Amino acid sequence: MHITFKEKLMELPQGSSLEDLVKKLHLTGPDQAVGASLNGKNVDLASPLKEGDQVELWNFSDPKGKEVFWHTSAHILAQAVLRLFPQAQPTIGPPIENGFYYDFAHLNITDADLEKIEEEMGKIIQENHKTVREVLKDRQAALKIFGNNPYKKELIEEFEEGEFSAYRQGEFYDLCRGPHLPNLGKVKACKVLKTSGAYWRGDSTREMLTRIYGITFPDPKMLREYLKQLEEAKKRDHKILGPKLDLFSHREEAPGMTFIHPKGMLVWNTLLDYWRTCHKRAGYVEIQTPQMMARSLWEKSGHWANYRENMYTSEIEEREFAIKPMNCPGCMLFYKTGVHSYKEFPLRIAEIGHVHRHEASGALSGLMRVRSFHQDDAHIFLEPHQIEEEILSVLALVDEIYTTFGLHYHLELSTRPDKGTVGSDEQWEKATSSLHRALDRCGKEYVIRAGEGAFYGPKIDFHIRDALARTWQCGTIQVDMALPERFDLDYVTAHGTRERPVMLHRALFGSIERFFGILIEHFAGRFPLWLSPRQIRIIPIADRHVDYAHRLQRELQQKEFLCEIDDSHESVSKKIRHAQMDQVNYMLTIGDKEVENQSLNLRTRDNQVVGEFSLEGFLEKIHFEKKTRSLFSPFGVKYENDSN
Repeated sequence: MHITFKEKLMELPQGSSLEDLVKKLHLTGPDQAVGASLNGKNVDLASPLKEGDQVELWNFSDPKGKEVFWHTSAHILAQAVLRLFPQAQPTIGPPIENGFYYDFAHLNITDADLEKIEEEMGKIIQENHKTVREVLKDRQAALKIFGNNPYKKELIEEFEEGEFSAYRQGEFYDLCRGPHLPNLGKVKACKVLKTSGAYWRGDSTREMLTRIYGITFPDPKMLREYLKQLEEAKKRDHKILGPKLDLFSHREEAPGMTFIHPKGMLVWNTLLDYWRTCHKRAGYVEIQTPQMMARSLWEKSGHWANYRENMYTSEIEEREFAIKPMNCPGCMLFYKTGVHSYKEFPLRIAEIGHVHRHEASGALSGLMRVRSFHQDDAHIFLEPHQIEEEILSVLALVDEIYTTFGLHYHLELSTRPDKGTVGSDEQWEKATSSLHRALDRCGKEYVIRAGEGAFYGPKIDFHIRDALARTWQCGTIQVDMALPERFDLDYVTAHGTRERPVMLHRALFGSIERFFGILIEHFAGRFPLWLSPRQIRIIPIADRHVDYAHRLQRELQQKEFLCEIDDSHESVSKKIRHAQMDQVNYMLTIGDKEVENQSLNLRTRDNQVVGEFSLEGFLEKIHFEKKTRSLFSPFGVKYENDSN
């Protein structure tokens, strides 16, 4: 029989399985062929093959491969817990972004027990059990096996009627859709990370369970690198560095809503100034739309029906209003304030919009997950034949901006979902082809996410990689065929007719708050000079040097540099230490010699003593550094800790 793998036909004996294909391809390493898709359906490697099958194999490096690897590992964790604590009741154990967790009822453990659980997981992995999928013919069959566990019973009763499945590995048996690793021996390293409390199904009115987090890898070296990265990430945690550097804070009086402090506003405004400079040069106009708009608008946009539970609402003069959760509908109303011609296109309309979304309190996390944030949106109106060139223009802008911050990134193209979409087949084909061609022309590698586009159009997502090689989904370009239709937008064509415009949604920072948090962690609070809220601190050695320090400060401030004076009565060494802890880029020590020579003594925050400098020489170097938005100091210091 013949099957298709990587767009090539392969011949296999009748009755072969995916495991036979894996062996034929010599993909038996621990990190290879950890999962598979068969004709678009996620399956185990034990699945049989038939003539004409389409096969995709996932390695551990693939996101779907990690899901399979870590989902299986969650079962290993549960098996270990039940061996040590037989009274525990397993509930659910999904893979997450980094690793997995499993929630248990009737389990009380301490951090000291985590080591025992980890040791037991190691024993189970050594036993190298095969994972076996068993089909349960209906709901009653599933309830007969798992009905004594109230948590599993609740899940079974909510599942749609049809085929149920469970997985067995050794003595452990769990309700699960799969797929799983073919055997546990592919796991070569495991670590139980922490334990916490978690409400059943995230509902604070339900039972509190014990959640155990873990992570596994197909290579012990990967685990060592991950743990090292975890330690470095703790040092860079923006939730710690932000308040420590007096950049922002959060208060119980406004959960999920950020207080940006004066030092933080210096960074914030520099980010927005840079954003506006780039967009003005790229031909964008900027607007501002209202924070609160009537229910009728949100009904027209579809948000009232589909997003109402995440919106903040109010009633004023017997009319219902909602604070905007996104900027798009406001821009649609702006577009309708005038008649538009093809001669205006591409019409690029940008907005730094302040939006609010009701996130569950348990999901809030520093600047990364908030309820109140600012989006750097843009909506671009154009004719269909302009899509490709405009996408190239946006890709060039994205590259310029991310490169300025030393952020590497990769691209993902998400195509039409199988059902529930708007727009004709022809519209989808034209839009998707235009995105494809633009990505091919830009010369950067990209991944295709089949069927993962929005219901209203295909999209390109930008996943940036920071100094710890962590990825964050920030920017996006989306083709929208829904809102122009819902709002009855049109333009006058070259032939004098009225047609519906194509619209692109586009965000580069994504959320300003989130991007700010990413930058804090990327730079570990050690911002480059142009972005730094503490650029220069003058340290007079004695009171008699303070007058000259103030004169230097005035000259530096006139050149638009941020400059402070530490004229406290601490020792010079303590002043320098405080400046370094505050991540001040440059310290200028002033003593008798500097006053006499009308000079300064320069030290960097890395404690590199540059020595005596004239003010003019110092200004010349830092002016160039700031103007070019350099990631390098002209005095030999690299701000970005790039471990990529």
